Amino acid sequence: MSRPAPLTISFAMQPALLPRLFDEETMRRLATLGDLRTEVIDDLTAPAARRRLHTTDLLITGWGCPVIGPAVLASGRLQAVVHAAGTVKNHLSADFWASGVAVSSAADANAVPVAEYTVAQVLLANKELDAMRAAYRDERAGADWNERFPEAGNYRRTVGVVGASRIGRRVLSHLAAFDLELLLHDPHVDDATARELGARRVELDEIFLASDVVTLHAPDLPETRHLVDARRLALMRPNATLVNTARGGLVDTAALTEAVVAGRVRAVLDVTEPEILAADSPLYEHPGVVLTPHVAGSVGGELRRLGHTAAYEVESWVRTGRFRTPVHPETLAIMA
Repeated sequence: MSRPAPLTISFAMQPALLPRLFDEETMRRLATLGDLRTEVIDDLTAPAARRRLHTTDLLITGWGCPVIGPAVLASGRLQAVVHAAGTVKNHLSADFWASGVAVSSAADANAVPVAEYTVAQVLLANKELDAMRAAYRDERAGADWNERFPEAGNYRRTVGVVGASRIGRRVLSHLAAFDLELLLHDPHVDDATARELGARRVELDEIFLASDVVTLHAPDLPETRHLVDARRLALMRPNATLVNTARGGLVDTAALTEAVVAGRVRAVLDVTEPEILAADSPLYEHPGVVLTPHVAGSVGGELRRLGHTAAYEVESWVRTGRFRTPVHPETLAIMA
């Protein structure tokens, strides 16, 4: 009896990303799981790329993957997609989900650094470290820092988490180690689940009224667009901090800029709308803002975690025909 042919495994992503995600050891491991094609597909306008996809059984995708739609699925060959990053909404078309092709993502792995970044920024915001550092740098002299920053610190401060996503839950888990009051708003979470997560469930406006720091972990959906608008910013305590590591569209940038410039709130922004702010935006240099270029997620050596996770998923599919972290079509409407 002849042995079944090995699965053909291809990559579709930014070509420069491949060696950053997959080290030599991981590539060797993948090569034991099927016929591994290492030429990266990043453009479906080329006939050769389309031919490779039409003879691919399992596709490993990453940032920069072209949109996978009906033309790719026409051969009926593709069985599974493993995304070595978070959201799959940007490269799997709406038509894709009717095909029955199985999908997995490394969203859980990418949640790790986002949560770490968020927790660090929450704790530093409550400590008012940026303001202390600026004063010390400018004056280069001793001072009574307790007198100047009487509310600084994390003891019994209130942190509001918007969204019990995989990142939001991880943030809550980390913050539970500190002497903080944790509030949670998520329309899909009840009181009992919030308590299990170490938080008290409240309505969205109360998050903004009661919190010293509000951190956003909601998906970017039509109903969440500009969730943080001028009205909700006006609810925030004086000098409270808004942290956004989720999606730029959750925040009305014009309203936030006005509130920051007026000195009413502070902000930590890893994502903005637009993705790159205008060069003259006051948010770049304002002392009340920490602005970073969408780097809360996996960067540098953290990319290896995504590659390792993807390799584990390929192995699970080859050995069992199932994924450990599948993406279910019915959850797309509430996913980031």
